[in-house]
Amino acid sequence: MLTVDDARARILADATPLGAETVPLGLARGRVLARDVVARRTQPPQAMSAMDGWALRSVDLAEGHRTFRVNGEARAGEGFGGDVGPGEAVRIFTGAPVPPGADLVVIQEDTRVTGHHDSGAPAAVEITGERADAEAGDNIRPAGIDFQTGAVGLQAGRGLEARAIALAAAMGHPWLPVHRRPRVAILATGDELARPGEPLGPDAIVDAVSPCLTALFADAGADVVDLGIAPDARDRIDAQIAAARGADLLVTIGGASVGDHDLVQAALLAAGAEIDFWKIAMRPGKPLMYGRLSGMPVLGLPGNPVSAYVCSLLFALPLIDRLSGREPRDAASERLPLAAPVAANAMRQHYMRARLLRDGDGAETVLPVRDQDSSLLSALADADALILRRPHAPAAEPGELVDILRLDRLD
Repeated sequence: MLTVDDARARILADATPLGAETVPLGLARGRVLARDVVARRTQPPQAMSAMDGWALRSVDLAEGHRTFRVNGEARAGEGFGGDVGPGEAVRIFTGAPVPPGADLVVIQEDTRVTGHHDSGAPAAVEITGERADAEAGDNIRPAGIDFQTGAVGLQAGRGLEARAIALAAAMGHPWLPVHRRPRVAILATGDELARPGEPLGPDAIVDAVSPCLTALFADAGADVVDLGIAPDARDRIDAQIAAARGADLLVTIGGASVGDHDLVQAALLAAGAEIDFWKIAMRPGKPLMYGRLSGMPVLGLPGNPVSAYVCSLLFALPLIDRLSGREPRDAASERLPLAAPVAANAMRQHYMRARLLRDGDGAETVLPVRDQDSSLLSALADADALILRRPHAPAAEPGELVDILRLDRLD
C-alpha cells in the first residue's frame, strides 16, 4: 500500500493546469491568472494632489513669501487650465492634477484666506508659520507612483481576489486571461443508494456523499457535473463512465475495490483506463483508486462518507487546485495538546475527527470526537480538525502534543 504522501505525489505529478479562457472582471473572482497582466496606463497619469489645500511653488516659500495671490482652482476631473507663477497659489482638492509650475501642496489646515473677490472666491491665502518649512513634493502623488504603462502588475498563477481585481481594473483591463475551471464529474455507485428526499426501501441508504463533494469541489473552483447514481450493474456503470468523457476529472464513489459487487474498477479497465494504484495506507480511506482514462484523471473514492470526505481533502482538492492553475493546497499540520487520551495507532496513518477547545486564556486543546466510525456524519459535522496519527504512533495522554489539521484550512 502507498503512503499518503506518495499517493499525493503520484496524483499531482500527472496533473497540469488547464488551458486559458478570457472572462470579464465581474466573473474573475476566485479564478487563477493564466498570463501576466501588464498595465495599459500609468497611475496616476500625472502628478496629483494627495490632500485638499493650495498648490504653489516651493521656491517662493524658500524666499520668504507667506501670502499668495489665488489664481484659480483645480478639482478631481477638472484641472486648472493655466500655470502657477511666482507668488501665486491655486486652490486644489484631493485627486486633482497639480498645475504646471507648482511643486508642492500646503494642506488647508495650515493656511488662512486673507482676501476675497466680489464673487466670494478667495483672492489671497496666507501660509501659517507652522508650515513655512514645506518642501517640494509635499502632499503630491508623483505620476506613476502606483504603476507605469508596461509594468507587470499581476503575475500568472495569481489567484484573483477583490484586491487583485481592483488592480487589474485600474490598469485598464475589463477582461482577464484565466485558467479554465476544471469540469469534475461525480458518479456514485451502489444498489443501496437513494437520493435525498426519495422514497427509501428497508435496505436503502441516502447518498450524502455526492452533495458533500459537490459543495466541496464547487468551493474549490470546479464546475461539477453530477452523473447520478449507477446501480451495481456493469452496463449502467459503463454508460455513466462513457458520459463522463470530456470532463477534466472523474470522481467515483464506492465500488472501487475488487469484491464481487465492486464493479467500478473493472468497468474503467474495460473502457481503456490505466489504474495507477488503489490502496492507501490510511484510515479512513484505504480503498482509494487513481488512474487515467484517455488522459482524464480518475479518482475512485471509498463509499463511506467520512472516508470519501477525508480522501477528498487530501487528494481531490489538491488535484483540482493544480488543474485550476493554483499551487495545490498543503495539508500542513500543527501541534496542539490533547484534551483526552488516544490509543496507540496501527500500521495505517489515521485521521481522527476532533474538536478544538479553547480555555478562558485562549489556549487551545484538541478533543477526539466520541466515535471514529467512518460512516458517522454527525461526528464529522461536529469536528473542526483532524488529529494526524502516524503509523505505529504510541498511545498519548492528555496534555501531550499531537499533529492536527484544521478543517477550515483544507475544505
